[in-house]
Amino acid sequence: GIMIGGWASNNKFSLMGAIRAASQMVSYEVAMGLSVIALLMMTGTLSLREISAQQEGWHWNVLYQPLSFLIFLICAFAETNRTPFDLAECETELVGGYHTEYSSMKMGFYLFAEYANMFVSSALLAVLFFGGYNYPGMSWVAENWSENTANYIGIAALFIKICGFIFFYMWVRWTIPRFRYDQLMHLGWRILIPLSIANIIITGFCLL
Repeated sequence: GIMIGGWASNNKFSLMGAIRAASQMVSYEVAMGLSVIALLMMTGTLSLREISAQQEGWHWNVLYQPLSFLIFLICAFAETNRTPFDLAECETELVGGYHTEYSSMKMGFYLFAEYANMFVSSALLAVLFFGGYNYPGMSWVAENWSENTANYIGIAALFIKICGFIFFYMWVRWTIPRFRYDQLMHLGWRILIPLSIANIIITGFCLL
């Protein structure tokens, strides 16, 4: 969508921003996928429900796969075009990036998609690494109160974790300046992807 939108603007700066965004997404999706592979090797399932169920109590995956979590978090920032990875729309070099020629509702759809992407990536981070709907004392609440009460608190716990990650996105945006584009690509291809592959190998040896 970003690539087509930048090309359809008939503006060379928008097109450059769209090319940057597309190459950035391809680069960081590779590292993101590899970081999840190590987690799936450990859990033995592709089901988000089962991954959440396995993290009952304090058995959160972030404690067992901290490197995988860190790589996934950095890639999530890059995938959502948040600072310091907002190279596709940096003001001084490319005017406004791929949405330079858009306004009103079309601009609103771009921004809505970006914030929806933030919510989805926060939900994935919460489910994959921070126990999903699990919270300390969940089994005690289910035994002494009721299953429904425990489930309602679990839903609230999941949304609190999601909101915590969204706040973290905003916090980083206020704090950290953006990279240069060559630094962005260097981080993706020469640091995160080798780290992800090393994490898969280490996880494989630990499982054996």
